[in-house]
Amino acid sequence: MMFGYADEWWALLFVPVILWAPFGPFLMGGVGVWCARRPGWWPRLWSVLLPLVPVAVSATAVVLPVDSWDDPRHTEDVLGYVLVYVLGLTVLPWALGYGITRVVRGVRAGRERRRAPERTP
Repeated sequence: MMFGYADEWWALLFVPVILWAPFGPFLMGGVGVWCARRPGWWPRLWSVLLPLVPVAVSATAVVLPVDSWDDPRHTEDVLGYVLVYVLGLTVLPWALGYGITRVVRGVRAGRERRRAPERTP
């Protein structure tokens, strides 16, 4: 029994949603670095599975009031949710972690090629 009512067990689903705001960008940035360092299906699978619960539960809470879709402000709320919660907290940190890691590895590889002495047969 939570909050005095027996039927409010679903409130536990919002715990990952609340924790995703402060910790999600760091986790997604780390997963982006992991994907850039180790190409393969396992890091990419975790890139999708890690944010699945917080993003799906919060998306359900935003989209489900179907009767309010007639209100023009509801579409603005959904657009704001997609821009901030999905793109800002989930996709952008992953892309930054992935992109920065790839750029740094490319620059280091270029330096190593220039630094290595050329061998003539």
